[in-house]
Amino acid sequence: MPKYLIQATYTADGLKGVLQDGGTGRRQAVERMAESVGGRVEQMYFAFGETDTYVIVDLPSNAASAAVGLTISASGAVRTKTAVLLTPEEIDDAARMEVAYRAPGA
Repeated sequence: MPKYLIQATYTADGLKGVLQDGGTGRRQAVERMAESVGGRVEQMYFAFGETDTYVIVDLPSNAASAAVGLTISASGAVRTKTAVLLTPEEIDDAARMEVAYRAPGA
């Protein structure tokens, strides 16, 4: 199942919700969200700095990832960035592929 890294930054209203629900309450909400689209949370961390949470999640497809991102962003309480995570073996497969490409100006 594909893995994704979701980086989330809370708005002021989102932070009020974290204060109300606590960290474990937010983790439970994120776990329910992932499960609702057929996925699961591997890890979730809160952090100092510009990004408030980092979540590694297994989701069944890019469409499921997009649905999660759209739903989270539409809440207005959180801004997210999502990255597709690749295993070393997937990079090995990519490195073995022959790609027809001409660099600009070449």
